[in-house]
Amino acid sequence: MKSETMLRAQSILPQDADDALLVGRVWSKAGNGPCPVLYRSGSIFELSPLAPTLSGLLEHEDLVARLRAATDLNALGTLDQFLDGSAGDLLAPADLQAVKAAGVTFADSMLERVIEEQAKGDPLRAQEIRGRLAPVLGDNLKGLVAGSKKAAEVKKLLQELGLWSQYLEVGIGPDAEIFTKAQPMSSVGCGATIGIHPKSDWNNPEPEVVLAVTSAGRIVGATLGNDVNLRDFEGRSALLLSKAKDNNASCALGPFIRLFDDRFTLEDVKQAEVSLDVEGSDGFRMTGLSPMAAISRSPEDLVGQLLNENHQYPDGVVFFLGTMFAPVKDRRGAGLGFTHEIGDRVEISTPRLGRLINWVETSDRCPKWSFGLGALMKNLAQRGLL
Repeated sequence: MKSETMLRAQSILPQDADDALLVGRVWSKAGNGPCPVLYRSGSIFELSPLAPTLSGLLEHEDLVARLRAATDLNALGTLDQFLDGSAGDLLAPADLQAVKAAGVTFADSMLERVIEEQAKGDPLRAQEIRGRLAPVLGDNLKGLVAGSKKAAEVKKLLQELGLWSQYLEVGIGPDAEIFTKAQPMSSVGCGATIGIHPKSDWNNPEPEVVLAVTSAGRIVGATLGNDVNLRDFEGRSALLLSKAKDNNASCALGPFIRLFDDRFTLEDVKQAEVSLDVEGSDGFRMTGLSPMAAISRSPEDLVGQLLNENHQYPDGVVFFLGTMFAPVKDRRGAGLGFTHEIGDRVEISTPRLGRLINWVETSDRCPKWSFGLGALMKNLAQRGLL
């Protein structure tokens, strides 16, 4: 796969990478295992002496100062050497953390979720339903703040019109939808194949900002994510959400977590515009944009609903914030909307977080996930890191 889809460092790094604190994970051939790392000036430096896992590394309250001051780090190779496989592999920047996601956090995606529900997972019915619901729901949901008094008024109106939905409940009601996207250690990184269930005929990428959150609820950085989604599965029943979301290689993260410091903060995340570019071997191309400023709930509110006195995550969380991008561009025929084809190149980007690039395959043909928490603990122990 690497020979056909070779990436270079400059194609995935943030535009201001020289000023950014970028941490992540690699599989190091020299170290014979996974390592938390720092990217600096083209090279990958090992951070195992600070913490054997990335989740543990992010728990350091003085991490930014320590990394800025570090001068004696061990270089494992260049980023290009991890992208071409000669030094190892670039992994998803998460290990022990729970992988959670917030759904239906943008008005446009709310509308598409309602359409999925009404269509019962049938893409042929989606266009007709979209034309009927968009004028009513679109106008009412524009600029609406979830959980507000105005949202309660809109809820009452839509109920009276017979248009209320479980997706609108979590989209504009007081409680956010928060679900488990993937298991710890199962996410794939930049350059890997991403998985679509072989029985799905209506699916899409979901380009999102992903927050790095510590066990204490501190938001310490951000990365990019692809919350690969099966619209036909979830559209048939919301109870199929876990099957629609959690499949082999269906969660991509990366390329790195950018830590918050005096040059990059949560306020920059709130103003980010996340771009999507899908290119198929059939000549099809689709682009889209998801401005974070359009989110219906603030990142702080979402994190507060994720982690509180009722929900603890002792190893931290990587947390997808949702997307407003809902692809509707026809691909297989008029009115059928978008769905992936095998071999699609999917690029998710924003200038200050870089580019997450993956290629689409069916989940059963992606590399099987075999290195879990038990394997990680055994590997670290063998290397004297535990």
